Amino acid sequence: MTRFAPVPATPNCVSSRTDPDDPHYVAPLPHATVERIKAVVAGLPRTELVEEADGYLHFVSTTAFFRFKDDLELEVEEDGVHVRSASRVGHSDLGVNRKRVEALRALLS
Repeated sequence: MTRFAPVPATPNCVSSRTDPDDPHYVAPLPHATVERIKAVVAGLPRTELVEEADGYLHFVSTTAFFRFKDDLELEVEEDGVHVRSASRVGHSDLGVNRKRVEALRALLS
């Protein structure tokens, strides 16, 4: 069972737990251990781990300029790592959450 909230109607979120035809969809990340993910995400700027339990990791990223908070959630499973990245406020994120996930994908590959 996923801990991820459903994607909102606004375009400021991406998730691997939504329909692949949904514009919010992003492919799961390649399989990685919880420790490897924590080490890689520790290198992302202004990002801190706020919750960890049973293969679930929740990080909060703070934007540099306005100090907005974005949630980055990951669920480690046998077939890969499911991911959700979402802005807490606003309508558009100008693609920041998708870029964050793709940067993480590149770092884990």
